[in-house]
Amino acid sequence: MTDAIRRAPTVARMVLDRVAATPDKEAFRWPVAGADGTETWESMTWAETGTRITDLAAGLLSLGLAPEERVVVFSGTRVEWVLADLAINCAGGATTTVYPTSVPEDVLHIVTDSAAVVAFVEDESKAAVLRELADRVPALRTVVLLSGTPQGDELSLDQLAERGRALLAENPAALQKAMDAIGPESLCTLIYTSGTTGRPKGVRLVHDNWTYEGAAIDKLGILLPDDLQYTWLPMSHSFAKVLLAAQLHIGFTTAIDGRIDKIVENLGVIKPTFMAGAPRIFEKVHNRVIASVEAEGGVKAKLFAWAFGVGRKYSAAVQQGKEPGAALKAQHALADKLVLTKLRARFGGRIRLFVSGSAPLSREVAEWFHATGMLIVEGYGLTESSAGTVVNTPVKFKFGTVGRAMDGTVLRIAEDGEVLVKGPGVMRGYHGLPEATAETLDADGWLHTGDIGEVDDEGFLRITDRKKDLIKTSGGKYVAPQPIEIAFPVLCGLASQFMVHGDGRNYVTALVTLDPDALVQWAKTHGIDETDPTALARRDDVRAVVDAAVKELNAGLNRWETIKDFRILDHDLSVEAGELTPSLKLKRRVVEQRYKDVLDEMYSSQRTTV
Repeated sequence: MTDAIRRAPTVARMVLDRVAATPDKEAFRWPVAGADGTETWESMTWAETGTRITDLAAGLLSLGLAPEERVVVFSGTRVEWVLADLAINCAGGATTTVYPTSVPEDVLHIVTDSAAVVAFVEDESKAAVLRELADRVPALRTVVLLSGTPQGDELSLDQLAERGRALLAENPAALQKAMDAIGPESLCTLIYTSGTTGRPKGVRLVHDNWTYEGAAIDKLGILLPDDLQYTWLPMSHSFAKVLLAAQLHIGFTTAIDGRIDKIVENLGVIKPTFMAGAPRIFEKVHNRVIASVEAEGGVKAKLFAWAFGVGRKYSAAVQQGKEPGAALKAQHALADKLVLTKLRARFGGRIRLFVSGSAPLSREVAEWFHATGMLIVEGYGLTESSAGTVVNTPVKFKFGTVGRAMDGTVLRIAEDGEVLVKGPGVMRGYHGLPEATAETLDADGWLHTGDIGEVDDEGFLRITDRKKDLIKTSGGKYVAPQPIEIAFPVLCGLASQFMVHGDGRNYVTALVTLDPDALVQWAKTHGIDETDPTALARRDDVRAVVDAAVKELNAGLNRWETIKDFRILDHDLSVEAGELTPSLKLKRRVVEQRYKDVLDEMYSSQRTTV
């Protein structure tokens, strides 16, 4: 081991250790639809989880899976994804991720580039994609359906488990032998970055990357054995994988449901103690609550404003490490009883903390949640650093930063401001891409993140923008788009995406998309009968709302950063259309190319150079 953190040598060992340590404790919980359409939640203990993983891992060995051979998982977030992933790792294979929204061409690239020999697919529709590609993926030997009816040589999950039990009946030591052959440097996952530009690259992460992450998160004290996590995150993303590593090391329970439209409903049912998410989820909640209060008006709105004012004062004292005075404590107790506790009840009433990652979180949103009594700890990392690299903690946090480096990880700021990372979480390279690896991972082991940032005297990292996203106007002025883009949705409750544009131009403009749900709510509040978001986005009074927010935004910007013009698209950007990554990051180059005519239109008339 190269660092002081004690950890298991492999993910397989983590699984065995967790099952042995807490066999009767609940491990996972998931929704099951009944015949009448109602849903119930089922669960399994760690002992039951261990048995299921054992059967599936042995099943993979019965298919001839060799050490470090790749196994694709092409599915949305569900408990079977986790079982498949851990079975692959215990059998000595390497989990290869395909997002459920991936287009066939990307699926083909990942399956062929990884030379995957087995594929777990969510259902018959995903199996159909691979059937269509069958002639072009010769290395793929077997397809296993997580649900639905297999065809031809395909297997169901139960059939794979049955094969595993048969193998172990004949050769009881088969799986143990395979696990003994796995080492810390054995390939564990090949995660294909969704990428904001270019074709996805396979990030090679070994067992030691994940066992380090699990142990380092445990050492932070953020997550506890008695916690109940609710997760909807894409399991194909490193953010979800790092939380799975933490769960194996710490032993908390996870409720799983990948349906984003069920998040609020499920929070009320599950009553979790923590949840991780992308900033957009928190922004939407913030904006909807504000819109709801404004629609109520009257006494309720005044009470809400007072309670939040008290909450903000209490939050400010906590952030400064001060003990709130007696009068503020008394006011806060009343504000909490009358308003804040009811808001927390919408999240199940037991939230201890949220974890935000994947993209920058607005400081305003973080402080707003803290005023309600719910802390969002923002973290930072890349797939190339096993997701968990830097994080705030409930004990030590600063809003507007992504926290401090986890134990064993070191940060450095290069001369041009780029954040460099070194430590046990760093990848072993890009699969089959030595030149790309050399560009990102230098000879001394420093990972060049591509992010611009700064570290304060207490070690807190602040990310200011992506190196490649910096805009240089034709007047020679530099503009960092990211801070502007995350500030706007807080000022405009109707906004979904806000893309700043202006590289090589003589002034800065923006594309705006609107949240369909927020639009419909706004229309209802203002007595407008229209319910079609597309039609609403074209209204002059909607543009007036956006225009007012742009003016407010500009008031806090340098002259050369101000938005001189904007266009509202009549539809939102989406993952399915390839405009956002599955972790909801903007694919800037894709959007700029797709809406080139719209952008060009804003530069058709002469304006003053900025």
